[in-house]
Amino acid sequence: MLIETESTPNPATLKFLPGRAVMEAGTRDFASPEEAEASPLASALFSLGDVTGVFFGRDFVSVTIAPGAEWADVKPDVLGIVMDHFLADVPLFNAASAGFSVPAEDAGFVDDPADADIIDQIKELIETRVRPAVANDGGDIIYRGFDKGNVYLKMQGACAGCPSSTATLKNGIESLLKHYVPEVTAVHAV
Repeated sequence: MLIETESTPNPATLKFLPGRAVMEAGTRDFASPEEAEASPLASALFSLGDVTGVFFGRDFVSVTIAPGAEWADVKPDVLGIVMDHFLADVPLFNAASAGFSVPAEDAGFVDDPADADIIDQIKELIETRVRPAVANDGGDIIYRGFDKGNVYLKMQGACAGCPSSTATLKNGIESLLKHYVPEVTAVHAV
């Protein structure tokens, strides 16, 4: 089995492509060893010590390492764990754990029903234009809320903590949303 790797705009994150589906639907983001207990693969990756984040996309696994860690040292171990997991054909998640997440609403983000048409336009643009492009870079962006012209998005995987994520958010996503949805005045990461 060949596991391809791709760099991402975030130098701390690499994208690992096993050549098969990782998630049939949705995504899953693990930001700690405790969260990773839901998945044997994520747990094994965190057990390396230098791993600070694991993200499962449709056909990839993004892995983020700690500041000061070097991919030259960590990459062979990550490749081995990912390869062993997919060769063994074991489940991605432990029994009774959620397989994917479209995260629940964060406290404080309750959309006004009067904005339903605007919100539908924003969500459609995010689903069709933004998420596919961001997945190519090993991450995901999830809609979290809209309030008085402000769109709130959650960045996951390679996007979380990426040095270029602010530029992507402001120059790319904000410009796109403002162009198609004039009611949008700003985009913020949460």
